[in-house]
Amino acid sequence: MSKFIIQVNSAAYGNAASYSAYRFAKSALESGHSIDKIFFYQDGVLNTNYLNSPASDEFDLMQAWIELHNQYGTALVNCVSAALRRGVMSESDAKESGHGHWNMQAPFIMGGLGELVIGIESADRLVCF
Repeated sequence: MSKFIIQVNSAAYGNAASYSAYRFAKSALESGHSIDKIFFYQDGVLNTNYLNSPASDEFDLMQAWIELHNQYGTALVNCVSAALRRGVMSESDAKESGHGHWNMQAPFIMGGLGELVIGIESADRLVCF
């Protein structure tokens, strides 16, 4: 079985890349492969915005990522620089910068590109969407 790192570069809605990343990750895990982490980069950090509100008849991709984490324990890591530039903040980042609100919460966490690089070194494959 393979060990993957998944890199998500596209926003949750607007094209199918993030949904494809989710379906790939879910299928890989169901098939017995492991995923060290799912790294949200560039516009991919918008997947983790708690304020995303899809219509009731649309697929809720953010909730799907959370359920994937809850079922398999896969780390969901936002690139902190990309997230902050796009207005996605964790509670600790909001407090550090004096903002009273944040829009990213557990199980999503902030991390740097170093985490991605270290993960790539130990993974069999990096798959980007």
